Amino acid sequence: MDEFRDKVVVITGGGGGIGKAAAARFLEEGASVVLGSRRQEVLDLARQELDPAGERVALLAADSSKPAASERLVETALERFGRVDVLVNSTGIFRVVPFLEQTEEQLEEALDSILRPTFYASQAAARAMVDGGHGGTIVSVGSMWALDAVTSTPTSAYSASQAGRHALTKNLAIELAPHGIRVNTVALAFVETPAYERFLKPDEAREVLDSVNAFHPLGRHGVPADVVEAILFLAGDRSGWITGTTLPIDGGVLAARNAPVQEAVAA
Repeated sequence: MDEFRDKVVVITGGGGGIGKAAAARFLEEGASVVLGSRRQEVLDLARQELDPAGERVALLAADSSKPAASERLVETALERFGRVDVLVNSTGIFRVVPFLEQTEEQLEEALDSILRPTFYASQAAARAMVDGGHGGTIVSVGSMWALDAVTSTPTSAYSASQAGRHALTKNLAIELAPHGIRVNTVALAFVETPAYERFLKPDEAREVLDSVNAFHPLGRHGVPADVVEAILFLAGDRSGWITGTTLPIDGGVLAARNAPVQEAVAA
C-alpha cells in the first residue's frame, strides 16, 4: 500500500471527521500529511491517534480563511517535508437556518469556514506546486446542497458557500491544467461527522442522522469511510485524466431527486 509514498498531503479541516479519516488513509498509503485546523487541541488529538511519534504528521493551528494562515500551512509542509503534492479542502460548518432568519454573522461563518479557506489554501498550495514543477492535485469536499435545494434543510449561507467551492473547481481546473495540477470535488449528502455537534448535542445529532437514513436511496446516511476512497482516487494517479469534475458521494440522493419516493432499503 504505497500509492502516495514520498508524497506530501495538506488537509484543511484535518483535525476531525472526513479530514482526519482522509489523513489516516493517506498515511496508510505512504504519504506525509500536514493537518490544519483552528483548534490546537483537536489537532493534537488527531496526531496522537494517527501518528503519535509525529514522524509523518505535522500540525498548524490557524484560520485558513486568512491568506497568511493558508500560506503558513503550505510553508509548514515545505519546511517539514519539502514539497506539496495534494491539497484536500475539508473545512465547513453545516448550519440549518431559514433564509429570512439568516444573520450577517452566520453568512460570514459560512464564507469563513468554506469558501475563503478553499480559495486561499488552493492558491497557496497551487503556487507551491507550480514552483516545485511536479504538478499536483486539489480535492475539495463539496456538497449536494450546492447542487440542489432541500426543503427540510434550509441552508442558504452554507449552500452558497459550497457553490463557490464547486465553482472554483472548474475555474482552477482550467487555469492550473497547464501546470499539471488537477482539481476535483466530491459532493456529499448526509455524512456522519463531528460537524453536526457544532450546533446539536451528541444525542440530538444522532437522532437527526438516524432520521435521514430513508432520505438516501441506499437506505443509510454516509460515514467518512464512504468518502475517503473517492478522495484518494481523485488525488492519485488513477484519475490522471480527470479534472474539473464533481463526483456525488450521496447514497443516490441526486440520482433519485425526481424519482417517486420509495421505501428505504436495508444498508
